[in-house]
Amino acid sequence: MGLLKGAGSMMAENPSVSHGGDITPLQQVLASGTGALLTSLFVTPLDVVKIRLQAQRTPFSKGKCFLYCNGLMDHLYVCQNGNSCVAWYKAPTRFTGTLDAFVKITRYEGIRSLWSGLPPTLVMAVPATVIYFTTYDQLRNYLHSRMGSQGHHIPLLAGALSRLGAVTVISPLELIRTKMQSRQLSYRELRICIQSAVAQDGWLSLWRGWGPTVLRDVPFSALYWFNYELVKEWLCNQSRLDKATFMISFTAGAVSGTVASVLTLPFDVVKTQRQIELGVAEKLRVTTSKSSSTFLLMRRIQAESGIRGLFTGFLPRVVKVAPACAIMISTYEFGKTFFQKLNQEQQLSSL
Repeated sequence: MGLLKGAGSMMAENPSVSHGGDITPLQQVLASGTGALLTSLFVTPLDVVKIRLQAQRTPFSKGKCFLYCNGLMDHLYVCQNGNSCVAWYKAPTRFTGTLDAFVKITRYEGIRSLWSGLPPTLVMAVPATVIYFTTYDQLRNYLHSRMGSQGHHIPLLAGALSRLGAVTVISPLELIRTKMQSRQLSYRELRICIQSAVAQDGWLSLWRGWGPTVLRDVPFSALYWFNYELVKEWLCNQSRLDKATFMISFTAGAVSGTVASVLTLPFDVVKTQRQIELGVAEKLRVTTSKSSSTFLLMRRIQAESGIRGLFTGFLPRVVKVAPACAIMISTYEFGKTFFQKLNQEQQLSSL
């Protein structure tokens, strides 16, 4: 409570510290895009190794769905060819553990194999991240200008709204990607498939899976930004600094990402199960039943595994989310600081 009170009072006294600064939306796009790429480069190898170890323990059968995380978004993959599948997650190298997997993949398959499957996922993950971070900064600065320094809830509100917007924009694109990947459709076949789905179920069918994603990502984003701004201000206060350094942003990002991931874990469990169900439905070309709605899924998981079932995967989620949040926000803040200094130098030179 002392942390919240101290950081909150500092936000009231010195609101300029938490504001985005004088940079253009294009510069915010460049900073967030760079952060997204770096986050993917650092975090993707962890998930590639995890998937390879899973495939070794339990070989992926034809039509098997699994989630691939590049540090920015979860993407659904469907194994197409059963035991004859020669995709990157079916490579024959055998591992004894995580470290052994890193070493052997690098030695026998080349270091590029640690980023297997990454390029296609960046087509949506990077734009989604750019929309999210740029919208957050624009909303936060607008709300601060309207409400002044007393709006301590502004990061929470801006974070929730910006994530809601990003999920709404990207959700149909992710569904389309899943259709293409699961059924191996051509673009013409995909267009016909989408037209028939819209004709049968309406335009809202393109946002199938939107609900569970929103229930996880919007609370996560609200909690993340609220805690990030508080922790960052508190660390700046403790260090007697007016602006956050790279390490302060990194630490605040890791702490706030950990807190938000733990508190929203039940929604992550439900969203993961729902996403895999949708992937299987697309592969089998059947419609998902109403019984797999978000809250019924939550009740089913609780009935089968108890409350602990809703917190399955606690450690893997924290290990994945904390570094991703830390790298993304510290790189983004570094990029904004770079452009702020660049703009100041240009203004001085024009005088």
